[in-house]
Amino acid sequence: MPEISIIIPVLDEAPGIVACLMALQAWRARGHELIVVDGGSQDRTTELGRPLADQVVGAPRGRAVQMNYGAAASSGNLLLFLHADTRIPANALDSLEQIARKQQAAWGRFDVRLTSRKPIFRIIERAMNLRSRLTGIATGDQTLFVHRRLFEQIGRYPELALMEDIALSSRLRRISRPVCLRGPVITSSRRWEQDGVIRTVFRMWWLRLLFFFGVNTPALARRYRPVRDDA
Repeated sequence: MPEISIIIPVLDEAPGIVACLMALQAWRARGHELIVVDGGSQDRTTELGRPLADQVVGAPRGRAVQMNYGAAASSGNLLLFLHADTRIPANALDSLEQIARKQQAAWGRFDVRLTSRKPIFRIIERAMNLRSRLTGIATGDQTLFVHRRLFEQIGRYPELALMEDIALSSRLRRISRPVCLRGPVITSSRRWEQDGVIRTVFRMWWLRLLFFFGVNTPALARRYRPVRDDA
């Protein structure tokens, strides 16, 4: 049985799926499980991904739904939810194996580093990582991981149109504080670069505020869609 199941929700990721999965082959060589969950890609994502994954699972479109499908198909003790445009540092495997083997159920996330070399992105990274450490709330860019029994205990991912990672980590935080691995994971800065740093940061904080005050997530998703890389 694999100790770790890596679950990757995808949608039309053909340009990058091979690089994503090739970076994880050392994990498979150590006996861990790699599951790609496709939300209805119209390109060659599943064709390219199938030889490099243990399973390619079809699911309705939507990250939360896809990640729940992947979790249901998985066998590992520790579930790790990875975005297709994010890379995990090689030295993370040893740390995650130790967490997977612990009897006490735990959850956590990584610090994040963005791909752009512009100095403004170093400020954004530090703000993201500090905010997460202070609040105990994590986003998908930070690559969440959680013991299976804890994931099932809190009812899996809430199947929301947006903010599913914030909702999940809010539930988990009531049970325990997250394990914060410094990593960092490397994730794409294209969302900020496409729409502008200030505009994107303002929009994300505004959407989180609306979510906090109970605005329904389909309405939030419609506001986010122009800058969102759907999976």
